[in-house]
Amino acid sequence: MSLADTTMLPASSAPRMSALRVSLIGALFVAIGPVGMALYTPAMPEIVHAFGTTQGMVKMTLTLYFAGFAFAQLIAGPISDALGRRPIITAFMGIFGAASLLAALAPSIEVFLAARFLQGVGASAGIAISRAIVRDQFQGDDSSRIMNLIGIILAIAPALAPTIGGLLVTYAGWQVLFLVMTVFGALIVIVTHFGLQETVAADFHRLRLRALGRSYRELVTSRHFMYAALTIAGALGAVYTQATILPFILMGELGFTPAQFGMAMILQTGSFFLGSLAVRQLMKRHSAARLVAPGLGFIAAGGLAFVTLLWGTPTLLRIMGAIGIYSFGVAFVMPDMTTAALAPFPRIAGAASSLMGFMQMGAGLVMGSVAALFADPVLAAALLIPVMALVAGTSYIAWRRLPAPASKEETAGT
Repeated sequence: MSLADTTMLPASSAPRMSALRVSLIGALFVAIGPVGMALYTPAMPEIVHAFGTTQGMVKMTLTLYFAGFAFAQLIAGPISDALGRRPIITAFMGIFGAASLLAALAPSIEVFLAARFLQGVGASAGIAISRAIVRDQFQGDDSSRIMNLIGIILAIAPALAPTIGGLLVTYAGWQVLFLVMTVFGALIVIVTHFGLQETVAADFHRLRLRALGRSYRELVTSRHFMYAALTIAGALGAVYTQATILPFILMGELGFTPAQFGMAMILQTGSFFLGSLAVRQLMKRHSAARLVAPGLGFIAAGGLAFVTLLWGTPTLLRIMGAIGIYSFGVAFVMPDMTTAALAPFPRIAGAASSLMGFMQMGAGLVMGSVAALFADPVLAAALLIPVMALVAGTSYIAWRRLPAPASKEETAGT
């Protein structure tokens, strides 16, 4: 057996969780990342004044959050392959909760920046381990259905987070946001302790750097994995990029208050929610694989709608309309392409999930950093989001042209 292999618990001895339980716990794990970002974004202009700093420094708080989230995933997934899912999610959520409390009490912008980076580190385990747990127990369309249900549940948190964040900033102050995040981190620790059953057997040999290197080498040299992961990175990475740009468009350019910004963001997550519901209904008659191309069509249409922002005056309808179309398409792409990317790697599911998440967040980090170089955030959105749509579409075409895998069971979604 390869050093990169992970020993899943035998079906006869491992307690198996129901699809509903996996979906609920998985959605809670995944939600920590978007909540840590979406709950905070309405407070960004307030943070500028609170620390007497610049917009550039406050934008850096998002960049550092992305960086911590992206790079820590490369560690969180593989060590969960080696030590088990439960202890790693508990440890990382502890980091998230402690960092949230540090952010609330930060005496300076420098301490606040460090806290945001550590928040990203802590949140990183959520997305990596949730997908690995699904892959540990489910395959094919069963896996896609769970990924879809996680998406439906997940859509609720980011939909409500900016609205709640805006109201809290307006009536209670920005520090309260981070106290709420502290409580959320503690909640996940409690749910993990009482609700999550272990899905892999611990093997300390997998902590060796050579074993870790072999796992990632296997993934990055797999065209099947890389093209599927790039499809997702282009689709979802654009959503992360939008999160770094939108506060400065809606509040800076259009003059929205934090509460109004939060209400406007419901249009984004509401579109993703509706798309996820549509996918759930369509999957009763079609495989998840058949829904990817239509989803990319919506993403392309959303990308073109962003291009139109190069002309005329930006309005709420033009901006959020483009985002809504894009987000609707993302809901069609995620379930099958996530399943397809992970399917051939059951024994290194944590590493595969981590690398896929790293590519998504990395895309958001890179494009968000590039966007910060633009003086005009509308111009940044009009140029960068269509590029992400192009990456998603071309990567999917390349993935479809690959030779048929040897085992359909291992490469569900093709």
